Amino acid sequence: MFEELGLGELTPLTASVLLGMVLGGAYGALAQRSALCLRRSLAGKWRDCLPALGVWTMALACAIAGSRLAVAVDLISFDAHRFLAPDLPVASALTGGALFGAGMVLAGGCVSRLTVLIGTGNLRALFVLLVFAVTAHATMKGVLAPVRETLGAATVHGGDATALTVLPGGEVWPLALAAAAALFALRSGAPVSRLAMGAAIGLLVPLGWAGTGFLLQDDFDPIPLQSLGFTGPMADTLFWTVAATAIPAGFGTGLAAGVVGGSLIAALTCGDFRWLSLEGPRQTGRYLAGAVMMGVGGVLAGGCTVGAGLSGVSTASLAALLALAAMAVSAKAVWAMLDDR
Repeated sequence: MFEELGLGELTPLTASVLLGMVLGGAYGALAQRSALCLRRSLAGKWRDCLPALGVWTMALACAIAGSRLAVAVDLISFDAHRFLAPDLPVASALTGGALFGAGMVLAGGCVSRLTVLIGTGNLRALFVLLVFAVTAHATMKGVLAPVRETLGAATVHGGDATALTVLPGGEVWPLALAAAAALFALRSGAPVSRLAMGAAIGLLVPLGWAGTGFLLQDDFDPIPLQSLGFTGPMADTLFWTVAATAIPAGFGTGLAAGVVGGSLIAALTCGDFRWLSLEGPRQTGRYLAGAVMMGVGGVLAGGCTVGAGLSGVSTASLAALLALAAMAVSAKAVWAMLDDR
């Protein structure tokens, strides 16, 4: 399909950077205005969290519905995607999800939210993301890789049974999940404007899948099928920043830059830009611990609340569902422990 677009001298990889920047810019602006964040949806009393959780579940509903539509019309296929591997990484998904959920409570936000906050002048978010990116890269390819390999080896062989769609009824299950998420969102009490922004964020997920998996596909110069996510992209962005002459930018690097840019424009336009920094050693230590936990957990879980959550669940992956559930349970438990102190 890529050759038919007539993009001149652009390669699929370069075009994917531009696609990432466009999607990231939209995500950054929408997430800045809607305050989309799973941590914000869980770390608090139920009544206070309900509207924020409604915005997040609306995004999830649209991500699933849009992605399943893309599959139905043969734009993309998730058959060879890592989320649907025949060996279900139970230990890695649950451990990683639990670490990430705890870490995002300690760090004051999930990775996607912190990326958005950089554009609003939040230096605490920048600090956390730098530590997060280093830790994630160390877990993928560095000194912490043995941890990933050990937990990744503890799998359950599921064959084809690693997705909701293999259950009797097939596509009914992810669509039922999307419908339940949308119904919950509509009954959450969240403002209609924020629900609409949540829906728009969710639709960026299938746009990412269709862009990288259909529009930019070239048999002679293939690029990976990917969509919104922040664990790999933040690690790749850090590596590209310090070694740009050795490694090219990709979709994830464009996405990260786009999110910060979109958030910055939205913050400046709406008067929300404020310089914020760390307040003291105790807060610094807490944020540092949270960043490390999210870095390790995000890699083990296969992504963050967006990568494994919105994008991962949209593939109907059981591994992504396990990781997301572990994130939610862990975040709620850690917040309850901290709230009691």
